[in-house]
Amino acid sequence: MKTKIKTYVGTALIACSLSFNSCTDLTEKIYDTMSPDIYQFTPEDAQALFIPVYNSLRDVLWGWYSYSDISGLSGDLWCIPNRIGIGWGDLYIPLHKHEFNPTIWHFGAFWTRAFAGVTACNRLLADPAVQSVETTVSQLRAYRALYYYMLFDAYRNVPLDTEADHEAGWLPEQATPQEMWNFIISELNDVKGKCGNEKIMGRINNYSVNMLLANMYINHNAWFNDDSDKSWYGKCIDELNEIIESGLYSLAPNYLDNFKEDISGNPEIIFGIPYTEKYGGGNYYASMWLAVISKKTYGFNTWATSGANVLSQFLDSYDAADGRYKDCWNVDTPQYAMDGTPLIANGVQVVYTKEIRSIDQPGCYEYEGGRLVKYEILPGDMATNYDDVPFYRYADVLLKKAECLLRLGGYKGETEQDAADLVTQVRARNFKSNPAKAVRTVAQLKGGSNYPYGHRENRNEMGKNDPAKIFNEIEGGADIELGGLLDERAWEFVGEYVRRQDLIRFKMTNGQNVYNGKSWFCKPRVTDVSDNHLNIFPIPKEAMEGNVNLKQNPGY
Repeated sequence: MKTKIKTYVGTALIACSLSFNSCTDLTEKIYDTMSPDIYQFTPEDAQALFIPVYNSLRDVLWGWYSYSDISGLSGDLWCIPNRIGIGWGDLYIPLHKHEFNPTIWHFGAFWTRAFAGVTACNRLLADPAVQSVETTVSQLRAYRALYYYMLFDAYRNVPLDTEADHEAGWLPEQATPQEMWNFIISELNDVKGKCGNEKIMGRINNYSVNMLLANMYINHNAWFNDDSDKSWYGKCIDELNEIIESGLYSLAPNYLDNFKEDISGNPEIIFGIPYTEKYGGGNYYASMWLAVISKKTYGFNTWATSGANVLSQFLDSYDAADGRYKDCWNVDTPQYAMDGTPLIANGVQVVYTKEIRSIDQPGCYEYEGGRLVKYEILPGDMATNYDDVPFYRYADVLLKKAECLLRLGGYKGETEQDAADLVTQVRARNFKSNPAKAVRTVAQLKGGSNYPYGHRENRNEMGKNDPAKIFNEIEGGADIELGGLLDERAWEFVGEYVRRQDLIRFKMTNGQNVYNGKSWFCKPRVTDVSDNHLNIFPIPKEAMEGNVNLKQNPGY
């Protein structure tokens, strides 16, 4: 795959240079001198000019300050604390504590990159040469819908623009949530079945459109804070069934197959983002999670920062027989170099401890907290830099279908037991040593969560043990509806990008969603059950200053 993708992206760069003064300068007009009357444009030519769309998507989903980061860092699975003696923290603590404000860099970077992707799509769609290829036009409209989907999920109230050229001084108007919803759904339904079935990394096909529609439908009621109309869950199942019935996708034999450097031939990947050594590096997860000393363990030469770590509460939720625990986490294990030499720091062998101290009071020491290692860490100068990233996996198809069946109590002849069977199917590859534990019942899925929610923090510096500075408040997860399924999604998709969305979609028995209603680590719960303003982020300060038509989101 890497050779294929290098050739493909290389061709794109060559084509891009013919039409742009700079590939990343989105103000340049595409095809200033080329006309479809002179040159018959082919689908291959059109695909080669997708490079601005692809580049923006890499940055939006997986770049520093990305959609994935703001989703994960505001969730209950991992965090980036203040690292005592190192730094970090100042940009990431407000995300963990849900102290959102318009000046947080993540919000501005994500907003800017996402609209760069929209602009790239609009400019290509306006070109007569591109318009001559129906499949390309459909795919570009689907990419644009994908960008707007992420913006809608994060901010809800965003400008809607579908044009490439505007008069001087023009500024876009802010669409209402319903207007944006209607636009995304209309675009996706218009291009459905027109994007081709070919499976190529980075390219939206018909089943990627099915998956995007399914995500729109399953989240509709959570986005609009109204669960009275459950028909959206049936619409979600209909889209997922098209993917299942295609026969093109299946679960990979092993969980870690989905996070290899090359996932182009993986049967589970419906839509993935390609990263390559020369033209498209940027999967920085090993660098963000591992400490410098771990470069000797994995044999890579690029940077490492000891930034992120898993929350110990989440680790407590795992079944001991679940293979995903060891697949995902380097934790509570003595560290060695590749040659077997123990790694020593401060006179003792390094261990990434399960227990963590605090997000900021005083923070965490360098080796506190387990580290995510599920993305393939390669020797040399690679680490995870060139690892492809899955966006839609078949496991998500099965778990989302199970969720909708449970929310509906069955659909078109399928029952809640069918939902349990789908979850069991996903779990099976992770309990090979104990297959009986892979089986999930309806009662387990509809029951409470196994996550030990509550404020858990140790504000003592190392070597001190003042009981007044230790917090271990127990809320638990027994009051979470479909809590067992929420746990399944955490174990399967940690470190991808879906957790915030899941926490907003799943509710407690008091009607409050888990994102607001539960405490974890140093993040407090929202005591006002009716306060949902944290469901969306504030519109970035720079966006507000640059467009007088924008109105800030409520609560900010």
